[in-house]
Amino acid sequence: MTDIDPAPHPFAAPGCPAHPDAVPLAGLEYQQSPSELYRGLRGEHGAVAPVLLDGAIPAWLVLGYPEVSYVTSHDELFARDSRRWNQWDRIPPDWPLMPYVGHQPSVLFTEGEEHRRRADVITQALSGVDQFELARDCRLLADRLIASFAGSGRAELMSAYAHALPMRAAVRVCGMPHGAAETTQLVEDLRISLDAAEGDDPVAAYTRVGERIHALVRHKRERPGPDVTSRMLTHPAGLTDEETVQDLISVIAAAQQPTANWIGNTLRLLLTDERFALNVSGGRLSVGEALNEVLWLDTPTQNFIGRWAVNDTQLGGRQIRAGDCLVLGLAAANTDPQLWPEAHVGAENSAHLSFSNGEHRCPYPAPLLADVIARTAVETLLERLPDLVLAVEPEALTWRPSIWMRGLTALPAVFTPVVA
Repeated sequence: MTDIDPAPHPFAAPGCPAHPDAVPLAGLEYQQSPSELYRGLRGEHGAVAPVLLDGAIPAWLVLGYPEVSYVTSHDELFARDSRRWNQWDRIPPDWPLMPYVGHQPSVLFTEGEEHRRRADVITQALSGVDQFELARDCRLLADRLIASFAGSGRAELMSAYAHALPMRAAVRVCGMPHGAAETTQLVEDLRISLDAAEGDDPVAAYTRVGERIHALVRHKRERPGPDVTSRMLTHPAGLTDEETVQDLISVIAAAQQPTANWIGNTLRLLLTDERFALNVSGGRLSVGEALNEVLWLDTPTQNFIGRWAVNDTQLGGRQIRAGDCLVLGLAAANTDPQLWPEAHVGAENSAHLSFSNGEHRCPYPAPLLADVIARTAVETLLERLPDLVLAVEPEALTWRPSIWMRGLTALPAVFTPVVA
């Protein structure tokens, strides 16, 4: 693939007559009820809205289900290589979104045949994960985590359970030597790099993640085993160590943060919605329905940045110029009133866009593995602590201040103490 020079290109900035009403993707509206903001943007701008990223950097937020599907299905028009962006002359080196927008030798930014080559390596490596063994391992991990707080009768489930379990599962399938402290730090660095809060350094956090994965790849070059990392290194495609590191970061990041928030959002739904309360307490009924409904209504990845226009084109009645950035509004698309005119979201089917769409969607069988992890986590917790209830009123729960990830800051719960 040839290099793509990021040439400057004018785009409507704050105060520009073309888009004087561009909306910053930040603020309290995104923390508690982003659906209301999406509804307002859709009402004012239609399926494609002008927005401002950190530092007042302009972009387009694609809100419509058909439009997101179109963008993700037409790589020849909306590509993944971020070097196409016409705003690079305005982006500082320490820009908060740099870890996941700055071009890297990762499968996330490849296109065409190179992307298919890299994605095939990941697909085959993940296909080697036995789903029954993964479920068994996740149940053991869940039991250990629950045992650490079961005797106290209370727990903050996001930090003690929802975030901890997916990372331990990902570490295990990737063959990473791990201890509790190292795993905890990896979780925190992934959180910072994906979704930095005030005072965090996402670039430094991403560097630390890379250092740990580099060490893992060096270890598996010398001592391969029955794990995802070893299968990637021995694949006939012959990935370099750097390519393997970058692609492993993508795999682990996708396995941890989104899955953790999928677990947390599902537990919140089960503990606060009376439709589930009578069926779920002490058993497994409706857990699958709850997991699927969350993907429609509270999908862990709200927005994804993004795609870059290859040429001047139109989308949703908007004139998109070559090099413009398009943010995929996955949460908004899942609740598009054009798709569900009666405000009834199709929780009984799986046509949501929570794993994206097209060639760059979450590679098979990653969604199935994430489902195994999330389902086992929720079911095991409800079985072990059947009288689990919230420790606060539902209205007191708060969401992380993020436009990218949809997850709770905390999920405090109480239950009858379990004596070991």
